[in-house]
Amino acid sequence: MGFFACVCLLQLLFLCSPPVAAAQQQPSASPATALDAMLQEHAYQALAHRPRTGIVYNGTVPGDLAGVAVSAVRLRSGSLRRKGFAGYFQFALPTGVIAQPHAERVVLVYSDLGNWSDHYYPLPHGYTYLSPVLGLLAYDAANLSAAEGLPELTIVASASPILVSFSDVVRALPPGGPAPRCAWFDLDGVAQFRDLEASGSNVCATYRGGHFSMVVNSSASVPAPVPPAAIAPLIPDSGGPATGNSQAWKIAVSVVGSAVALGLLASVLLCLVRYKRVKKLEVMERNSEVGETLRMAQVGRTQAPVALWTRTQPVMESEYAA
Repeated sequence: MGFFACVCLLQLLFLCSPPVAAAQQQPSASPATALDAMLQEHAYQALAHRPRTGIVYNGTVPGDLAGVAVSAVRLRSGSLRRKGFAGYFQFALPTGVIAQPHAERVVLVYSDLGNWSDHYYPLPHGYTYLSPVLGLLAYDAANLSAAEGLPELTIVASASPILVSFSDVVRALPPGGPAPRCAWFDLDGVAQFRDLEASGSNVCATYRGGHFSMVVNSSASVPAPVPPAAIAPLIPDSGGPATGNSQAWKIAVSVVGSAVALGLLASVLLCLVRYKRVKKLEVMERNSEVGETLRMAQVGRTQAPVALWTRTQPVMESEYAA
């Protein structure tokens, strides 16, 4: 019994060990994801005392995140879809914005990371921030007291895009430098770059929520100005060598083409003549095979063909003499 009991205990330990190992192997949340969870908690604290729908409430952040701003607004999903929500700081939400999965009320959390942008969302080599990272995330507003661990909702613009206006540009662009671009960050904090909505407008367009900024690739090479003389088109004279060479090529091509066409025509005619000759010989051979057979008669010691009848009967000379 002791042996079987040990085997059962080992099996139980073996079955219980994989979940523990899997829990230990689960990757920890990225700093940007942890920051979003903390900002969501502080934004919900600003909505704790009977907030009014459609009113923006500013939250407070810990002292170690000085420079970061967070705000929240509660909206009905139907109202957001029908009316949109223009003027939510730098974000302009048009009509047709929906939340997935569906929630009767949603909370839109706005964040401005300020000088912490490069810390939580580092850019690739050569890129520089022109404005702070701005965030627009959505959460379920069914229970505002359950401020921790709420799942994030996906907001999607089904008609017109959501516009992000970067009014606070922290760095001026040098004249003649590379054009600024929009940066959108995915859940892992990886940046994806897009063009601005219009040249010189400092406006980015998106169909989803997330984190956005305006950046510039400072390492991009600036094309050197082209002198005016190099831009002028070269127009050759009508009687120059270029015109003469082109005409000579045209004449040569036409002569060669005509010779090839005449050769092909002669080959076709020769084939037709040969074909008619062969057909004529075949007809003659066929007629000779189906013609009338002459009767053979003994003439001396040889056999010779004899006609069955003659058109003119022979007449003896004596008959004429008589």
